[in-house]
Amino acid sequence: MNLLDRKTGIFVNGEWRSDEGAALLDVHDPSTNARFAAVPAGNAQDVADASAAAASAFAAWKDTDSATRAEFLRGFARGLKARQDALVALQMRNNGKPRVEAEIDVGDAIATFDYYASLADTLDARQNARVDHAGGEHFGLVRHEPVGPVGLIVPWNFPLVTSAWKIAPALAAGCTAVMKTSEMTPLIELVYADIAEEIGLPAGVLNIVTGGAEVGIALTSAPELRKISFTGSNMIGAKVMAAVAPRCLPVALELGGKSPIIVTADADIEQAVECIIGGIYFNCGQICSATSRLIVDRSIEPALIEAVVERTRGIKVGSPFDEGAEMGPITTRAQYHKVLDYLAKAKVDGLDCVAGGGGLDLGSGNFIQPTIYRNVPHDHAIWREEIFGPVLATTTFGTVEEAIAIANDTGYGLVGSVVSDDWDRGKAIADRIEAGQIWINTPQIVYPDSAWGGFKASGIGRELGPWGLSGYQGVKHILSPA
Repeated sequence: MNLLDRKTGIFVNGEWRSDEGAALLDVHDPSTNARFAAVPAGNAQDVADASAAAASAFAAWKDTDSATRAEFLRGFARGLKARQDALVALQMRNNGKPRVEAEIDVGDAIATFDYYASLADTLDARQNARVDHAGGEHFGLVRHEPVGPVGLIVPWNFPLVTSAWKIAPALAAGCTAVMKTSEMTPLIELVYADIAEEIGLPAGVLNIVTGGAEVGIALTSAPELRKISFTGSNMIGAKVMAAVAPRCLPVALELGGKSPIIVTADADIEQAVECIIGGIYFNCGQICSATSRLIVDRSIEPALIEAVVERTRGIKVGSPFDEGAEMGPITTRAQYHKVLDYLAKAKVDGLDCVAGGGGLDLGSGNFIQPTIYRNVPHDHAIWREEIFGPVLATTTFGTVEEAIAIANDTGYGLVGSVVSDDWDRGKAIADRIEAGQIWINTPQIVYPDSAWGGFKASGIGRELGPWGLSGYQGVKHILSPA
């Protein structure tokens, strides 16, 4: 199945809009920066029409029994499975993901729809839970109801997955939705419109608008929408909050991170290396949960750094279609130059670069060397700012108290990681890291039934699990004399 052969127009009220006369967004292959497709750039009118369609469809969709909604979600899972090879190839070409990473993304998206289908199966049965008050003097009935039509904004680094994380719980809860795709990687998200059409999802339940800033601004100001869920940068997240603030709308924000990985003196070096490598170089470091600050006990620091550097220098960087490629290019040209700017600053400031430190001359693609800076000052930009690239900063600690203080000395709080041979010690450290998700002795794994989200500047709310579902629900309490 070639996803480039199918309709690429904007999907509103169950229909594809014509591309004729529309401004176009070019789609590029980051391995070459060659344009290989284009999609229409939506505008404010497209968003207005999509929001009106979502509002019109809401009454019937919220009253659709939850088991029926579950079957539609399973239809999305089946549709993704049927297109798996094409989706993998498209992510390799548009995102620059190596095959194994693209396959993980498709699997995650499928699992997310299946998981929320299982939750939706029993939603109706769990409604009207009775609560007794004042020793039985009154009783209450508690209902969880959809918040209404919602706006969904997804990023370019994990477009297939983050779309699933938003669409599946929103539709399971009984909400209708308007989704803005990333302007950099819009083709993969449009598969959800293909599947919606294929499975007969009622018109207006899911609407998708491709486009840039104009679409995002229109979406956050659409009067029909009752919640906005956004994944992306802190700068844009702040603008989303400001846009909806006059109407006091709820928002869910999954934003940036500058996350720590703490390695204790008793850690298994080989295990630590795998956790470090996966935490910083997966998706070329373009991941909000990248554990980009390595905090290691100084007694094992020389041995660990030597092992990490050796493994880093052995990483094969190249086009995802190259045999054996482990890390692909930076997805966008703008992000490529941003990462290079950080590397240039590190060189000027004399940081100790023990691996990488620059771009890779592999044709005209956005290739960056996997990079490590050793003993980085804690006030340096390389240590404090989210780079969103394959750049690891390291430091040492003498006591666990010092390690925790270093880990928490950041405005972010999305994730953290601990590697320790003593699970109780690892758990005690994890308990004190100020972040929403902590891994102990494992590379980053995220399950659909877990909770995803952060503290501090890393966002508001949670995705995945029952928490992700409740984010699209309001609670109604009906009180009556017994």
